[in-house]
Amino acid sequence: MKISELLNSDQVTISCEMFPPKKEVMLPNYKETAATMARLKPAYLSCTYGATGGTSDYTVEIAATIKECGIPAVAHLTCASSTKEKVQSVIRELQEKGIENILALRGDIPENADFPLPNQYHHASELIAEIKEAGDFCIGGACYPEGHPEAETIQEDLIHLREKVEAGCDYLTTQMFFDNDILYNFLWKAGRVGVHVPIVAGIMPITNKSQIKRVGALSGNMVPPKFLRIVERFGDDPKAMRQAGVAFATEQIIDLVANGVNHVHIYSMNKPDVLEEILNNLSDIYIRE
Repeated sequence: MKISELLNSDQVTISCEMFPPKKEVMLPNYKETAATMARLKPAYLSCTYGATGGTSDYTVEIAATIKECGIPAVAHLTCASSTKEKVQSVIRELQEKGIENILALRGDIPENADFPLPNQYHHASELIAEIKEAGDFCIGGACYPEGHPEAETIQEDLIHLREKVEAGCDYLTTQMFFDNDILYNFLWKAGRVGVHVPIVAGIMPITNKSQIKRVGALSGNMVPPKFLRIVERFGDDPKAMRQAGVAFATEQIIDLVANGVNHVHIYSMNKPDVLEEILNNLSDIYIRE
């Protein structure tokens, strides 16, 4: 099933994400994680693509495992660290495995690397256009409610976002955020510049204190005082912090759905137990069939 079919309906969808292993010896365990998450019946399950560290070698295989479990699968595909030939070979492999959904990303530019080289993509919009030409895929893209860290202004970032949609992007998934008002403001601005595809809200449950530092370092996202107080109070008690983090993510999702944002993607970080707790909290809001 194409993700666009789910997102163009009025039903609430909650999807989730996992990452693949770095080494082949770990692959069976990661396939079991995929199967465990699939049994929780998210609307769809995506698998990330790390162009460095070897993880890209197993994205397609994990996505195929998800599909075999009867859950719509999304394979991430990044292009900044790959040649066009490598990207095209992955697209062909996805076609062979019957994977219909690709989340197309530029990805991080490698340190100490000349970018772009003649046989590399410059932007995600170029990758999206090529995937569109390659076959009948449903193509997702990324968006940044607080602005892409490399964009000089929000307006510049929104213009680039519109370019992704014009290139063939069928839907967008946001980077994680912790203040829903930031998303609501972003949705209004995106509509004003002509971005009218479905936008999925990305939520990351923070279940341990160390995650806050990593999130801030990687994304530069604003963490609201409300959540900082939670970390200050419960951060040194792992069980309490986990419970508080799940509750905060649950509250975010309830507020999103109450305000008409029906599609949520949980950055579940290969933690089926955390995903299960959140879905159980939402058992009458997200109906798992």
